[in-house]
Amino acid sequence: MNDRPADETADFPVTPGWLAPHPAPAKPAFVLPPGTVDAHCHVFGPGAEFPYAPERKYTPVDASKHQLFALRDHLGVSRNVLVQATCHGADNSALVDALHTAGDRARGVATVRPDVSDAELRRLHEAGVRGVRFNFVRRLVDAVPTEALETVARRIAPLGWHVVLYFEAADLPDLETFFQSLPVPLVIDHMGRPDVTRSADGPEFARFLRFVEAGDVWVKVSCPERLTVTGPPALDGERHAYRDVVPFARKVVDTFTDRALWGTDWPHPNLENHMPDDGLLVDHIPHIATTAAARQALLADNPQRLYWPETAG
Repeated sequence: MNDRPADETADFPVTPGWLAPHPAPAKPAFVLPPGTVDAHCHVFGPGAEFPYAPERKYTPVDASKHQLFALRDHLGVSRNVLVQATCHGADNSALVDALHTAGDRARGVATVRPDVSDAELRRLHEAGVRGVRFNFVRRLVDAVPTEALETVARRIAPLGWHVVLYFEAADLPDLETFFQSLPVPLVIDHMGRPDVTRSADGPEFARFLRFVEAGDVWVKVSCPERLTVTGPPALDGERHAYRDVVPFARKVVDTFTDRALWGTDWPHPNLENHMPDDGLLVDHIPHIATTAAARQALLADNPQRLYWPETAG
C-alpha cells in the first residue's frame, strides 16, 4: 500500500531504520460494527506536495491520504480522525487536504501555535478540525509546552474543541495539576503510555485512572504495538497479539465505557522492532472490549459523540 520507495522523500532522506507501513494487511476476522471510527491515524506528506517541517525530529516514509482511505475500506472502518503528526509541525496543509478529500467521513486534530489567527482557527474548523494536539514526550519535543498549551486552550474553548495529549506515564505526576486546569475536554493518547511490565492494578495505573475519573477526560486504547513487551503474534498464525497490553486496555474500557476511543495509529511512526498488521490490530479489539455493547460504544458511539455530535444519537 506504499506509493513511494522507503528510502526517499521530496528533499531529505528517510530517518535510518524507519519502518514502512505493512504492505498487505490481513482482512480482519472480527467484523467492525457499522459506524466504526478509527480515532487515531495520520498522513505523512507526500513530501513533494506537503514538505516536512524543518524542525522535525524524524523524516518518515510518505503515507498518503489515498493509502489511508484504502486501508479504511479494507478494514471496514467508516470514518477516520486524522491527527497532525509532529513531522509536519504547525503546517496543517496535508491534514486539511485529506479532510477535504474525505468530506464528512473524517475529522481532524491539528497543531497550532499560540499566535494562530482567529481566521485560521475558523478555516480549520470548517475543514473538520475539532481539536489540537500537544506532545509532552520528551524525546519528541525540545521543551515542555505548558505555556503554549495554556494559551491555545483558551483560544479553542469557544469553538468546542478539545486537547489531545501525548505523554508518558512517568511524567503524569508533574503534569496532572496543569492538565486539570485546562478549560477544555482532554483526550489522552495511548492510555498515557503505561509501563505494561507492571500490574494494571498497581499504583501507577491507578493514578492515571483517577486522573481520568476526575475530569472531562477521554482515553484512546490505542497502540498496543507501541506499548507491548511480549510483542506481536507468533509466526505460527496466532491472531491474539499484545497480550501484556490487554489488562490495561480492558480496565479502561470497563471503567470508562462512554469515554474510551480506539484507533490504529497508522502508519505507525517511530516504531523500532516491528510494523504491525492493521488487520490483526482490529482482531485485538474483542480482547479489550469483551461485550457487543462495549464494542459499539468504543468503536462507534463514543467517537461519533465527540467528533460528530450533530449526528450522534
